[in-house]
Amino acid sequence: MRTTARARKLVVGVAALSACALLLTGCGLRSASGAVLAAKPGSIPRYKSLEGAHLTVAAKDFTEQLILGNMMSTVLSTAGADVTNLSDTPGSFGVRQALLKRDVDLSPEYTGTGWINYLGNTKPIKGSTAQYQAVYKADLKNGLTWLPPAPMNNTYAFAIREAKAKQLNITKLSQLTKLPKNELTFCVESEFAKRNDGFQPMLKTYGLSNSKIAKATTLDTGVIYTATADGGTCNFGEVFTTDGRIPGLHLRVLEDDKQFFPLYNLSEVVQTSTLKKYPDIAKIFAEINPKLTNKTMLALNAKVDVAGGDPAIVAKDWLVKEGFVKK
Repeated sequence: MRTTARARKLVVGVAALSACALLLTGCGLRSASGAVLAAKPGSIPRYKSLEGAHLTVAAKDFTEQLILGNMMSTVLSTAGADVTNLSDTPGSFGVRQALLKRDVDLSPEYTGTGWINYLGNTKPIKGSTAQYQAVYKADLKNGLTWLPPAPMNNTYAFAIREAKAKQLNITKLSQLTKLPKNELTFCVESEFAKRNDGFQPMLKTYGLSNSKIAKATTLDTGVIYTATADGGTCNFGEVFTTDGRIPGLHLRVLEDDKQFFPLYNLSEVVQTSTLKKYPDIAKIFAEINPKLTNKTMLALNAKVDVAGGDPAIVAKDWLVKEGFVKK
C-alpha cells in the first residue's frame, strides 16, 4: 500500500536524501501526475487575494498524503491560486528539505513528525494542543508556520478483529492485563519492536512484559493487518490509526487510555512569508481541518486502498460532499 507510517517519518530520510540529492537536483521534486482537478467555489469562495498567486504543494508518497496533497491543491486552485501539485514526492525528509529551501510553499504534515523527527526532540508532548503549540513555536525560527491542526491523529495503535474483540470484551489497552496469557499474542513490525517508544515500553506502560505474554511475531507492516484479521498468528496487531485497511478488514482499534503513543495530528505547514503575503490560506484550512477526523480519514484511505479509487478523485469528491467546492 505505502511506506509505513513511521517509516515515512524516519527510515526513508537518509535513503531519500542520498538517492535524490535532497530531491531538488538529480531526480527533482515531482508528482506522479502533477494534475490539479478543477472545481467551482462552494463554501470556500474564490479569493481576489489569491488570484495570480503561484503556490507549490508537496505531499509524500503514500495513500493518506496523496489524498491530502490533492485536496490542498484542488481547494487552493478553486480559491484562485495557480497551483503546482507535487503530491507523491518520495520521503518525509525530501519534502521537509524542500520546505526549508523555499522550493515548496506548503505541505500536509503531522505534529509528532515535526517535533520528534524534524526538530530533534526525543520526548513527545502530551496533549494535542500542547504538542501543536510546541512545534508551531519551534519551527517559526525556520520560517515555517504550522496551521491549527485537524482532529485526525495518525499514530501507532493496536487493533484486534471485531469478532475476537467481542469475545474477549476488550476495547482499550489497559484491559490486556485481564486476559489469559494464551490470548496475548502480538504482531509488530521490526522497527516498532526495537524503538524506545515502541513495543517493550508499551508493554511496560500497560503492566505487561515478555514473560506475561504468549508471543510476539515480527512481520512486515502490510502482513500485520491481514494476520490480525485472520487471527491465526496474533490477536493484536500494530496498526496506524487512520489506515484504510482497518475498516476494510473489520478491525477494532483499542483505545490508548494511558496515552502512551505520540500524537501525530494533521496540520498544514506553510512558508511564513507565503502566509503573510496570502493570509486567506489560513482561512481556507481553518474551515476544512475540523472536518478531518480519524473516522473521515479512515473512510477516505479505504476508498483508495480497499476500493481502488484514485486519490485525487477521492479528495475532490470529499470536498464536494462537504460543500467546500462544487463540481
